[in-house]
Amino acid sequence: MKAIVIEQYGGKDQLKEMDVPIPEINDHQVLVEMKATSINPIDWKLREGYLKQMLPFEFPIILGWDAAGVIKKVGKNVKGFQVGDAIFSRPATTRYGTYAELTAIDEDLLAKKPENISYEEAASIPLAGLTAWQALFDFAQLQKGEKVLIHAGAGGVGSLAIQLAKQKGAYVATTASEKNHAFLKELGADEVIDYKTANFEEVLHDYDVVFDTMGGEIQAKSYQVLKKGGRLVSIVNAPDQDQAAEYGVKASHVWLEPNGKQLEQLASLLQEGKLKAIVGHVLPFSEQGLKEAHALSESHHAKGKIVITFE
Repeated sequence: MKAIVIEQYGGKDQLKEMDVPIPEINDHQVLVEMKATSINPIDWKLREGYLKQMLPFEFPIILGWDAAGVIKKVGKNVKGFQVGDAIFSRPATTRYGTYAELTAIDEDLLAKKPENISYEEAASIPLAGLTAWQALFDFAQLQKGEKVLIHAGAGGVGSLAIQLAKQKGAYVATTASEKNHAFLKELGADEVIDYKTANFEEVLHDYDVVFDTMGGEIQAKSYQVLKKGGRLVSIVNAPDQDQAAEYGVKASHVWLEPNGKQLEQLASLLQEGKLKAIVGHVLPFSEQGLKEAHALSESHHAKGKIVITFE
Protein backbone atom coordinates (compact mmCIF):
# COMPACT_ATOMS: atom_id res chain seq x y z
CA MET A 1 0.00 0.00 0.00
CA LYS A 2 1.05 3.61 -0.49
CA ALA A 3 2.16 5.62 2.53
CA ILE A 4 3.96 8.89 3.18
CA VAL A 5 6.80 8.23 5.62
CA ILE A 6 9.87 9.81 7.19
CA GLU A 7 13.11 7.88 7.53
CA GLN A 8 14.91 10.55 9.56
CA TYR A 9 14.06 13.77 11.38
CA GLY A 10 14.18 17.04 9.50
CA GLY A 11 12.27 19.39 7.23
CA LYS A 12 9.33 18.82 4.90
CA ASP A 13 11.67 17.22 2.37
CA GLN A 14 11.83 14.16 4.66
CA LEU A 15 8.23 13.28 3.73
CA LYS A 16 8.57 10.49 1.16
CA GLU A 17 6.07 8.32 -0.69
CA MET A 18 6.81 4.62 -0.18
CA ASP A 19 5.21 1.24 -0.71
CA VAL A 20 4.79 -0.42 2.69
CA PRO A 21 3.17 -3.66 3.92
CA ILE A 22 -0.52 -3.67 4.81
CA PRO A 23 -0.84 -3.58 8.63
CA GLU A 24 -1.67 -6.79 10.46
CA ILE A 25 -4.57 -6.43 12.89
CA ASN A 26 -4.94 -8.16 16.25
CA ASP A 27 -8.16 -9.67 17.63
CA HIS A 28 -9.37 -6.32 19.03
CA GLN A 29 -8.59 -4.18 15.98
CA VAL A 30 -10.10 -3.30 12.63
CA LEU A 31 -8.39 -2.53 9.33
CA VAL A 32 -9.59 0.80 7.92
CA GLU A 33 -9.42 1.95 4.31
CA MET A 34 -8.60 5.62 4.71
CA LYS A 35 -10.82 8.24 3.07
CA ALA A 36 -9.37 11.30 4.83
CA THR A 37 -6.92 12.34 7.52
CA SER A 38 -5.94 15.74 8.88
CA ILE A 39 -2.83 17.64 9.91
CA ASN A 40 -2.02 18.59 13.50
CA PRO A 41 0.99 20.44 14.93
CA ILE A 42 2.21 17.16 16.47
CA ASP A 43 2.81 15.90 12.90
CA TRP A 44 5.51 18.40 11.98
CA LYS A 45 6.85 18.68 15.53
CA LEU A 46 7.57 14.94 15.48
CA ARG A 47 8.92 15.19 11.93
CA GLU A 48 11.36 17.89 13.05
CA GLY A 49 12.49 15.73 16.00
CA TYR A 50 11.10 17.97 18.75
CA LEU A 51 9.18 15.06 20.30
CA LYS A 52 11.73 12.26 19.91
CA GLN A 53 12.23 12.02 23.69
CA MET A 54 8.48 11.75 24.32
CA LEU A 55 7.73 9.56 21.30
CA PRO A 56 10.90 7.54 20.60
CA PHE A 57 9.64 5.72 17.51
CA GLU A 58 11.80 3.62 15.23
CA PHE A 59 12.11 4.64 11.58
CA PRO A 60 10.46 4.53 9.15
CA ILE A 61 7.61 6.49 10.75
CA ILE A 62 4.17 6.96 9.19
CA LEU A 63 2.82 10.18 10.70
CA GLY A 64 -0.84 11.09 11.19
CA TRP A 65 -3.30 10.92 14.10
CA ASP A 66 -6.76 11.38 12.57
CA ALA A 67 -8.66 8.71 10.65
CA ALA A 68 -11.89 8.69 8.69
CA GLY A 69 -12.68 5.74 6.48
CA VAL A 70 -14.38 2.40 5.94
CA ILE A 71 -13.72 -0.84 7.80
CA LYS A 72 -12.31 -3.53 5.50
CA LYS A 73 -11.51 -6.25 8.04
CA VAL A 74 -12.34 -6.92 11.72
CA GLY A 75 -10.53 -8.89 14.41
CA LYS A 76 -12.31 -11.94 15.83
CA ASN A 77 -13.09 -10.22 19.17
CA VAL A 78 -14.52 -7.03 17.66
CA LYS A 79 -18.20 -6.82 18.58
CA GLY A 80 -19.46 -3.29 17.92
CA PHE A 81 -18.29 -2.78 14.33
CA GLN A 82 -18.39 -4.70 11.06
CA VAL A 83 -16.95 -4.61 7.57
CA GLY A 84 -18.39 -1.68 5.63
CA ASP A 85 -18.95 0.61 8.62
CA ALA A 86 -17.96 4.24 8.10
CA ILE A 87 -15.90 5.33 11.10
CA PHE A 88 -13.66 8.06 12.44
CA SER A 89 -11.02 7.82 15.13
CA ARG A 90 -7.96 9.17 16.84
CA PRO A 91 -5.88 5.95 16.74
CA ALA A 92 -3.36 5.03 19.43
CA THR A 93 0.03 6.71 19.17
CA THR A 94 2.37 4.44 17.21
CA ARG A 95 4.93 4.76 14.44
CA TYR A 96 2.27 3.54 12.00
CA GLY A 97 -0.05 6.51 11.60
CA THR A 98 -2.71 7.60 9.15
CA TYR A 99 -0.66 8.90 6.20
CA ALA A 100 -1.37 5.55 4.55
CA GLU A 101 -4.05 3.92 2.44
CA LEU A 102 -4.86 1.43 5.22
CA THR A 103 -4.42 1.61 8.99
CA ALA A 104 -5.13 -0.63 12.01
CA ILE A 105 -7.23 0.83 14.84
CA ASP A 106 -8.31 -0.55 18.22
CA GLU A 107 -12.07 -1.07 18.49
CA ASP A 108 -12.38 1.01 21.68
CA LEU A 109 -11.01 4.07 19.86
CA LEU A 110 -13.59 3.99 17.06
CA ALA A 111 -16.83 5.90 16.59
CA LYS A 112 -19.37 5.67 13.78
CA LYS A 113 -19.10 8.57 11.34
CA PRO A 114 -22.18 10.78 11.57
CA GLU A 115 -24.22 10.36 8.40
CA ASN A 116 -24.65 14.10 7.90
CA ILE A 117 -20.93 14.92 7.53
CA SER A 118 -18.32 14.05 4.92
CA TYR A 119 -15.21 11.97 5.47
CA GLU A 120 -13.18 15.17 5.19
CA GLU A 121 -15.23 16.79 7.95
CA ALA A 122 -15.02 13.64 10.07
CA ALA A 123 -11.23 13.55 9.74
CA SER A 124 -11.00 17.10 11.09
CA ILE A 125 -12.57 16.19 14.42
CA PRO A 126 -10.84 13.43 16.45
CA LEU A 127 -7.54 14.86 17.70
CA ALA A 128 -8.68 18.49 17.86
CA GLY A 129 -12.11 17.68 19.26
CA LEU A 130 -10.84 15.30 21.93
CA THR A 131 -8.12 17.80 22.87
CA ALA A 132 -10.70 20.55 23.38
CA TRP A 133 -13.04 18.19 25.26
CA GLN A 134 -10.41 16.89 27.65
CA ALA A 135 -8.93 20.34 28.30
CA LEU A 136 -12.25 22.10 28.93
CA PHE A 137 -14.20 19.35 30.67
CA ASP A 138 -11.85 16.70 32.09
CA PHE A 139 -9.30 19.15 33.54
CA ALA A 140 -10.89 22.60 33.69
CA GLN A 141 -14.35 21.24 34.62
CA LEU A 142 -15.95 24.16 32.77
CA GLN A 143 -19.47 24.87 34.04
CA LYS A 144 -22.54 26.68 32.74
CA GLY A 145 -22.29 30.42 33.40
CA GLU A 146 -18.50 30.47 33.74
CA LYS A 147 -16.23 32.68 31.65
CA VAL A 148 -13.53 31.10 29.48
CA LEU A 149 -10.80 32.61 27.32
CA ILE A 150 -9.83 30.39 24.38
CA HIS A 151 -6.65 31.51 22.65
CA ALA A 152 -6.37 31.32 18.84
CA GLY A 153 -10.04 30.62 18.26
CA ALA A 154 -9.77 30.31 14.49
CA GLY A 155 -7.44 27.31 14.68
CA GLY A 156 -8.40 23.66 14.54
CA VAL A 157 -8.63 23.16 18.30
CA GLY A 158 -9.88 26.67 19.10
CA SER A 159 -12.79 26.59 16.65
CA LEU A 160 -14.11 23.38 18.22
CA ALA A 161 -13.40 24.55 21.77
CA ILE A 162 -15.51 27.67 21.25
CA GLN A 163 -18.47 25.56 20.13
CA LEU A 164 -18.11 23.07 22.98
CA ALA A 165 -17.83 25.83 25.58
CA LYS A 166 -20.99 27.50 24.23
CA GLN A 167 -22.81 24.17 24.29
CA LYS A 168 -21.93 24.02 27.99
CA GLY A 169 -23.42 27.46 28.52
CA ALA A 170 -20.20 29.36 29.17
CA TYR A 171 -19.36 32.95 28.21
CA VAL A 172 -16.59 32.69 25.62
CA ALA A 173 -13.86 35.17 24.77
CA THR A 174 -11.22 34.41 22.16
CA THR A 175 -8.28 35.96 20.35
CA ALA A 176 -7.92 36.22 16.58
CA SER A 177 -6.94 38.60 13.79
CA GLU A 178 -9.68 40.94 12.64
CA LYS A 179 -10.38 38.97 9.46
CA ASN A 180 -11.69 36.05 11.56
CA HIS A 181 -13.89 38.00 13.99
CA ALA A 182 -17.17 37.49 12.11
CA PHE A 183 -16.41 33.79 11.65
CA LEU A 184 -15.78 33.29 15.38
CA LYS A 185 -18.92 35.20 16.34
CA GLU A 186 -20.86 32.80 14.10
CA LEU A 187 -19.33 29.88 16.02
CA GLY A 188 -20.63 31.39 19.25
CA ALA A 189 -17.84 33.55 20.64
CA ASP A 190 -19.24 36.33 22.81
CA GLU A 191 -16.13 38.48 22.62
CA VAL A 192 -13.28 38.46 20.08
CA ILE A 193 -10.06 40.35 20.77
CA ASP A 194 -7.75 41.38 17.94
CA TYR A 195 -4.35 40.27 19.22
CA LYS A 196 -2.65 42.65 16.78
CA THR A 197 -4.20 45.80 18.26
CA ALA A 198 -5.15 44.92 21.86
CA ASN A 199 -3.56 43.21 24.85
CA PHE A 200 -6.01 40.55 26.03
CA GLU A 201 -4.64 40.68 29.59
CA GLU A 202 -5.63 44.36 29.82
CA VAL A 203 -9.14 43.76 28.45
CA LEU A 204 -10.30 40.61 30.24
CA HIS A 205 -10.60 40.10 34.01
CA ASP A 206 -12.08 37.66 36.53
CA TYR A 207 -12.23 34.69 34.16
CA ASP A 208 -12.77 31.17 35.45
CA VAL A 209 -10.79 29.32 32.75
CA VAL A 210 -8.07 30.04 30.21
CA PHE A 211 -7.47 27.50 27.45
CA ASP A 212 -3.89 28.08 26.28
CA THR A 213 -3.11 26.87 22.77
CA MET A 214 -0.08 29.13 22.29
CA GLY A 215 2.31 28.75 25.24
CA GLY A 216 5.28 31.00 26.01
CA GLU A 217 4.55 34.67 26.62
CA ILE A 218 0.83 34.23 25.90
CA GLN A 219 0.61 31.63 28.65
CA ALA A 220 2.54 33.80 31.11
CA LYS A 221 0.20 36.76 30.53
CA SER A 222 -2.91 34.58 30.82
CA TYR A 223 -2.67 34.36 34.61
CA GLN A 224 -3.64 38.03 34.80
CA VAL A 225 -7.02 37.21 33.27
CA LEU A 226 -7.99 34.61 35.89
CA LYS A 227 -9.82 35.10 39.17
CA LYS A 228 -8.53 33.47 42.34
CA GLY A 229 -9.27 29.76 42.12
CA GLY A 230 -9.38 29.90 38.32
CA ARG A 231 -7.96 27.23 36.03
CA LEU A 232 -5.39 27.48 33.25
CA VAL A 233 -5.05 24.50 30.93
CA SER A 234 -2.36 24.34 28.25
CA ILE A 235 -1.88 21.97 25.35
CA VAL A 236 1.50 23.47 24.44
CA ASN A 237 3.86 23.46 27.42
CA ALA A 238 3.63 22.72 31.13
CA PRO A 239 2.64 25.84 33.09
CA ASP A 240 4.96 27.34 35.72
CA GLN A 241 3.54 26.08 39.03
CA ASP A 242 5.23 28.86 41.01
CA GLN A 243 3.49 31.43 38.85
CA ALA A 244 0.18 29.59 39.20
CA ALA A 245 0.58 29.59 43.00
CA GLU A 246 1.39 33.31 42.95
CA TYR A 247 -1.92 34.04 41.23
CA GLY A 248 -3.85 31.49 43.31
CA VAL A 249 -4.95 29.39 40.35
CA LYS A 250 -4.73 25.77 39.24
CA ALA A 251 -2.67 25.13 36.09
CA SER A 252 -1.90 22.00 34.11
CA HIS A 253 -0.70 20.66 30.78
CA VAL A 254 -3.03 18.22 29.01
CA TRP A 255 -1.71 15.48 26.73
CA LEU A 256 -4.52 13.98 24.69
CA GLU A 257 -5.65 10.45 25.51
CA PRO A 258 -7.48 8.69 22.64
CA ASN A 259 -11.02 7.92 23.79
CA GLY A 260 -13.72 6.28 21.70
CA LYS A 261 -16.53 7.05 24.18
CA GLN A 262 -15.79 10.77 24.13
CA LEU A 263 -15.58 10.64 20.34
CA GLU A 264 -19.07 9.11 20.31
CA GLN A 265 -20.29 12.14 22.30
CA LEU A 266 -18.71 14.44 19.74
CA ALA A 267 -20.36 12.36 17.00
CA SER A 268 -23.76 12.91 18.62
CA LEU A 269 -23.22 16.68 18.68
CA LEU A 270 -22.21 16.59 15.02
CA GLN A 271 -25.23 14.46 14.08
CA GLU A 272 -27.56 16.86 15.90
CA GLY A 273 -26.02 19.91 14.24
CA LYS A 274 -24.79 21.27 17.58
CA LEU A 275 -21.14 21.03 16.54
CA LYS A 276 -19.74 22.05 13.17
CA ALA A 277 -16.56 20.66 11.63
CA ILE A 278 -14.39 23.51 10.35
CA VAL A 279 -12.39 22.38 7.32
CA GLY A 280 -10.30 25.27 6.08
CA HIS A 281 -8.05 23.52 3.55
CA VAL A 282 -8.18 20.23 1.61
CA LEU A 283 -5.11 18.76 -0.06
CA PRO A 284 -4.55 15.44 -1.88
CA PHE A 285 -2.90 12.37 -0.38
CA SER A 286 0.49 12.58 -2.06
CA GLU A 287 4.05 13.44 -1.16
CA GLN A 288 3.56 17.00 -2.45
CA GLY A 289 0.15 17.34 -0.80
CA LEU A 290 1.58 16.41 2.61
CA LYS A 291 4.53 18.78 2.17
CA GLU A 292 2.16 21.65 1.39
CA ALA A 293 -0.06 20.71 4.34
CA HIS A 294 2.88 20.68 6.75
CA ALA A 295 4.04 24.09 5.49
CA LEU A 296 0.56 25.51 6.05
CA SER A 297 0.34 24.07 9.57
CA GLU A 298 3.78 25.40 10.45
CA SER A 299 2.71 28.91 9.37
CA HIS A 300 0.22 29.02 12.30
CA HIS A 301 -2.19 30.89 10.01
CA ALA A 302 -4.46 28.08 8.87
CA LYS A 303 -8.17 28.65 9.47
CA GLY A 304 -9.87 25.53 10.83
CA LYS A 305 -8.37 22.14 10.03
CA ILE A 306 -6.07 21.12 7.18
CA VAL A 307 -7.47 17.91 5.70
CA ILE A 308 -5.90 15.32 3.40
CA THR A 309 -8.27 13.46 1.11
CA PHE A 310 -7.55 10.02 -0.38
CA GLU A 311 -10.15 10.36 -3.14
